[in-house]
Amino acid sequence: MMEQQIELASAKQYTHVDVEFEPAYHAVWVRLRYPGRPCISNGLIDDLEQVQTRIARVAKQDFQQGEAERLRYQVLGSAQPGVFCLGGDLELFIQLVRRRERAELERYAKRCIDILFDANTGYGLPFTTIALVQGETLGGGFEAALSANVLIAERGARFGFPETVFGMFPGMGAFSFLARRIAPAMAKRIIASGKVYTADELYQLGVVDQVVDDGKGVTAVHEFIRHQQVRSTGFEGLDKVMEQFNPITRGELMDAVHIWVDTAMKLTEKNMRLMAYLVEAQNRRWSGAVTTSAGLSKARSA
Repeated sequence: MMEQQIELASAKQYTHVDVEFEPAYHAVWVRLRYPGRPCISNGLIDDLEQVQTRIARVAKQDFQQGEAERLRYQVLGSAQPGVFCLGGDLELFIQLVRRRERAELERYAKRCIDILFDANTGYGLPFTTIALVQGETLGGGFEAALSANVLIAERGARFGFPETVFGMFPGMGAFSFLARRIAPAMAKRIIASGKVYTADELYQLGVVDQVVDDGKGVTAVHEFIRHQQVRSTGFEGLDKVMEQFNPITRGELMDAVHIWVDTAMKLTEKNMRLMAYLVEAQNRRWSGAVTTSAGLSKARSA
């Protein structure tokens, strides 16, 4: 496995993703890196597709060959302090909607759900995906965290779906992933509220699996893996039971994407101005000028 891990880590110097193996934990860390605004750009999608393809190949080879030290865990985090991911590329969305490029918008969304579906289903293997959220996560970033089998958050993390502010909804798995963690009615309430939630609030609702003090997230991931390894066969059996009870399908996610694209094509110019305000606020926030919440307040009053 070690030779395969070295090949994966050195196969490409990714622009938007850092890849690190921890053989002692049978884990690979995938940390999101943002040259610009911390959102899900096409460049980030490109890198994630390539990284996941290589991870899946290594994990499947290990499993098929019965490797005792096989790759078992993938951890998604962020390399940028203070933010996990601010969600979809709203600037791109505005451009595509104004140009009526429906097919390109749908292609973007489909690439996103393919990544999230593979993470959620563990590449079809006895394989556990973990999201470690440290900082702010919105929209599609929140969906990415929810797609993981285990969601660990530091206490200072903040979560939200701002899409309803500008006439949209999170269409890349938010409801599907939330409704497998909590009651569907509560999932809808969280999505529709536009509220920013703390990690502790989401833990109480059952959305977040574990909350730890700021700066303790990596240690918490290591402790979770150690705890699971001791009783791995039992956890693998439990995962299979849960998957059989209410499995997420690619078709379900794609059906939501079609509705999401339909909704985007109906956005008004005012809706898109609200999106532009949020993009501007995010740009300023991550250059230290204003906060995202200030941008949302401005958008609501527009």
